[in-house]
Amino acid sequence: METASVVVPAYNAEKTVVKCLKALKRQTYKPTEIIVVDDGSSDGTASVAGKIRGIRVVRQKHRGPAAARNTGAKQARGNIIVFTDADCEPSPGWLHEMLKPFSDKSVTGVQGAYRTRQKSIVARFAQCEIEERYSRMRKRRYIDFIGTYSAAYRRRVFLDAGGFDETFSSASGEDTELSFRLAKQGKKLVFNPAAVVYHTHPDTLGKYLRQKFWRAYWRVRLYKKHPKKVVNESYTPQTLKIQIVFLVLGLAAMALFPLLDLTPVAGLFFTLLVISTLPDSFRFFHRDKTAGIIAPLVLLLRTIVFSAGLVFGNLML
Repeated sequence: METASVVVPAYNAEKTVVKCLKALKRQTYKPTEIIVVDDGSSDGTASVAGKIRGIRVVRQKHRGPAAARNTGAKQARGNIIVFTDADCEPSPGWLHEMLKPFSDKSVTGVQGAYRTRQKSIVARFAQCEIEERYSRMRKRRYIDFIGTYSAAYRRRVFLDAGGFDETFSSASGEDTELSFRLAKQGKKLVFNPAAVVYHTHPDTLGKYLRQKFWRAYWRVRLYKKHPKKVVNESYTPQTLKIQIVFLVLGLAAMALFPLLDLTPVAGLFFTLLVISTLPDSFRFFHRDKTAGIIAPLVLLLRTIVFSAGLVFGNLML
């Protein structure tokens, strides 16, 4: 096994970081070091983290998670840099599983998986949504997406690439942007679903939709940097893109209604939009019956909010 430095960026994470660090201390494969980068917190994040034996705390002014991870990577001593978030709780075998793929010397990055223990129907829906993405990633030998809640890179490759793009000032796609860059360079990134961390998803519909709006907003910057990825990448579902097209065409037909009698055309596109939610809804129902029942409505709302985020991002970024 390689030597591994685990880096945890933390901003006002006093309430969650202790569970994360205790879980890291319980790993079956012990990391070379655990580094918490306190990103200018105004609460007691650095204090509670520093009280745990063996935890190294690095402080910086508030510059966002991309900058915090880069700071931790530069301080790291291990050959492999492993990232998780302060609100994640890695399972005991997580680090062992994150490092296993690096036995292949050609592998430069590894994506783990997350699960949730939440009972909220919205959180369960979000988990079903993520499991669908994981299903697609399992089918690929190599992927082009690594999310930093459970991510590992060869340190030299990470530093040579310049780390995360710090112009993404919040948790907004900087991990995807680095993944796209590395994949474009021909680096081999793989998915290991056995490397599990537990995480909390949005537990209300409002929180879920706000998250989707801002993810779409920042996705504009991401696609401007990597325009070819608009068509295909290993994480974003193609069904979402199709649903956005149906929504836009339906709205366009409605906008032209005063000039042309396009009401039937608009109705057709909106009907196709509804129909396009059904395959995912059936799969969600197979995983979680309650989540599957609400899926058509939530997927429609997701399409509307995601589209609005893309429009806002194009206007503002």
